[in-house]
Amino acid sequence: MKKWVIKSGIQRKYLRYIMGLLLLAILLSSIGVWIYVRQSLTTEVTDKYEFLNEKMGLALDTLSKEADEGTAECITYDQVQESLKKASFADVEKNSLQKYFAYMNLDHVAEYCYVDNKNNVYARSYSHIDYEDFSDSHLEDYMGDSYAKTQWFWAKDTLFGTEKEALFIGRYVHSMEYASKPGLLLIKMNDGFLETILGKDRSMTDEVQIGILDKKGNLCADWCPKGTKISDAVKQEVYKISAQETSGILAKSRRVSGGVCSIYKESSSEMTVFTVVPSSVMTQGTMRVLTVLIGIYLFVAVVAVVLSIYFSKRFTSPIREISEEMTQFDGNDFSRLIELNTNTELDQIGHSYNKMLKNIENLLAEIKEQEGVLRRTELNMLLAQINPHFLYNTLDTIYMLARINGEETTMKMIQALSKYLRLSLSKGSDIVTVEDELENVKSYMEIQQIRNANLFRYEIECKVEEKSTWMLKLILQPLVENAIKHGIGDNTGCTIEVRVFLEGESLVMTVRDDGMGILPDHEPVLTVIKQGTLTVVEPDGDRHMFEVTDGFISFDSNKLTVAVERGHDVQYSGTAE
Repeated sequence: MKKWVIKSGIQRKYLRYIMGLLLLAILLSSIGVWIYVRQSLTTEVTDKYEFLNEKMGLALDTLSKEADEGTAECITYDQVQESLKKASFADVEKNSLQKYFAYMNLDHVAEYCYVDNKNNVYARSYSHIDYEDFSDSHLEDYMGDSYAKTQWFWAKDTLFGTEKEALFIGRYVHSMEYASKPGLLLIKMNDGFLETILGKDRSMTDEVQIGILDKKGNLCADWCPKGTKISDAVKQEVYKISAQETSGILAKSRRVSGGVCSIYKESSSEMTVFTVVPSSVMTQGTMRVLTVLIGIYLFVAVVAVVLSIYFSKRFTSPIREISEEMTQFDGNDFSRLIELNTNTELDQIGHSYNKMLKNIENLLAEIKEQEGVLRRTELNMLLAQINPHFLYNTLDTIYMLARINGEETTMKMIQALSKYLRLSLSKGSDIVTVEDELENVKSYMEIQQIRNANLFRYEIECKVEEKSTWMLKLILQPLVENAIKHGIGDNTGCTIEVRVFLEGESLVMTVRDDGMGILPDHEPVLTVIKQGTLTVVEPDGDRHMFEVTDGFISFDSNKLTVAVERGHDVQYSGTAE
């Protein structure tokens, strides 16, 4: 069974970054989708029930018009108008008028009572209601000052003896011929009257609360899902809004306690119908969507994790291969090369690593070869240290024999040669003091004076601290040798001047002779230049100084050649003295 084990630190870091970005993307997208879906579903639900509330409001308008038309028809009925004119009615007339009210053109009438301007009471035939009963009911108090308008009000039924809250429709009955005290028509509506409003779209009301309020805030009718009821806070909020001197749609999707509310007020009856959509109804759709979203995002997350692990493994596999090869390299086996075919920059890294191994192998071979050369050089240096001792002892022996024989010239030459060799060979360092270099030049020139029978004389002028000033070894000797060999030649009585002085921070050494100079056919001369300052004097006397690291000076066919590396003009000093 293949196990997905993440060993690479790069892969783990890569996966952490990918997982972080993935979680952030899922979180932000889920929040955005959730907000959008919730808003959309909420809007859809509220629009649905706002439409329902508006339809019930229009149904209330229709009932109000029907009630107004029904009561208006009763007012214009001949017998009703006669009741306002006659002092009394015969029993036949009373029965006829009562039957008329019994068959009035208005649905859902439970009871009726007509009181004329002479306090005669006309009620249903099977109930005996007199004016005293009417007066004790105080239902006339609900009519107010509006004499030409049908009034709707919710009151306790004390007139017809039920003692229950009921909806009453009342209207003053005026004489159409002359001004007189009006009568009063009271109609008690049954429960079915308002239920016709609530039952228009019963299938749509299974989840919402519906209620009807009168102008005083009394709940006349309501319908609520099982186990729920309209709270007092909602009723108070609806009444507060409906108390405004307006009609029609008063509120849409207004936030109330426990949900959102839509309100419609009918102008004539001043009755208000409202719907309350509970918060649970608005969220139940979103919860379903949320469940689906969670499932989708979980699936996406799992797929993303699997793909991230797979691609991260493919991406880091070449890196891990390079790391393992570098870790396992023991410094001996240079054949462990990396072969990658990723078509990425990693191929170049592998190629560079292979090139580095080859370079290391070549460098080790060179180091081994140089170690052999170094050992041979050390051996030669040891032999060179032994040979000068042998040479010095031999010269001392010759010096003693010359002294025994009284050969002063031989003694002087041997002494000069011994001193020259000791300074040239025994010091071992390339850097010597000016004092040692001048002593070396003196010994060389004494030897040459003996050889050439005092062909020349020399003068040495030093204007520096000889013991504390350092210079490269064997700089002056080749110059003096060239002066003797090529400058003096066979001329006698010549003088060689050696001067050492400081010019700024540069140590200047000059060798001058008054012999024949450099001839066109003289033997070529070559002198090596070490690190320091090189001064060149032109024929017109201008002087230039250069900082150099190395190079050489040569005389060939009466031509001076100065060749240096990494030199630059550092100072122009003008005409030389």
